[in-house]
Amino acid sequence: MLHIPCPYCGPRDETEFHYGSEAHVAYPENSANLTDEEWAKFVFIRSNPKGWMAERWVHSAGCRRWFNVWRNTINHEFGPSYKPFTQQPKSPA
Repeated sequence: MLHIPCPYCGPRDETEFHYGSEAHVAYPENSANLTDEEWAKFVFIRSNPKGWMAERWVHSAGCRRWFNVWRNTINHEFGPSYKPFTQQPKSPA
């Protein structure tokens, strides 16, 4: 069982959370003018790095708040978590 560090509630079991996506992805400018192909690329294509990555998670069975957390995509180790719109901690690597 993985334990995810919620910045509001503290560490909890993974079953209480849902994955959101890669963190810090900016919406495209002039989104009304994007083609379907451009929207599909924005929605579905992500960097998918090997190693540490900042991600968005929601504590759906707890405080129901969104937050960001560093996670290692190789071994699923979780690093520091932080609230949205706050200073991003450095990668644990």
